[in-house]
Amino acid sequence: MQVTTQMIGEFIDARNVSIVGSLDQDGFPNVKAVLEPRKRDGIRTFWFTTNTSSMRVAQFRANPKASIYFFDRDTFRGVMLKGSMEVCEDAATKEMIWREGDSLYYGGGVTDPDYCVLRFTAVAGRYYADFSVSNFEVE
Repeated sequence: MQVTTQMIGEFIDARNVSIVGSLDQDGFPNVKAVLEPRKRDGIRTFWFTTNTSSMRVAQFRANPKASIYFFDRDTFRGVMLKGSMEVCEDAATKEMIWREGDSLYYGGGVTDPDYCVLRFTAVAGRYYADFSVSNFEVE
């Protein structure tokens, strides 16, 4: 199966849930369902919002290795991307991702110290569909 960046991007855009994977202090994988990325640049860079005080942020600060996964349960298709996750707390990144209604989660607004952005940068991926697997590099 020929996997293209456009195909993977369109698949991701159609999902409203993302699975984010981190590693805990003992090296065990931890996964969590989160909302879809707030923004993406191709299939290389993705931005998510989260709480600065979260366990996931502490894990990414200790070890930035990460994965993100998107799936369609009806067709049993999925794409996993692996790479690194950076915790961004700079004003420009936080403002870029902020949306109306976010104050429900971050009462202090865009400057709330418990609001941060996770920026994922992919290096490789794996796509599964129709009993076939395709591994690919992300450029």
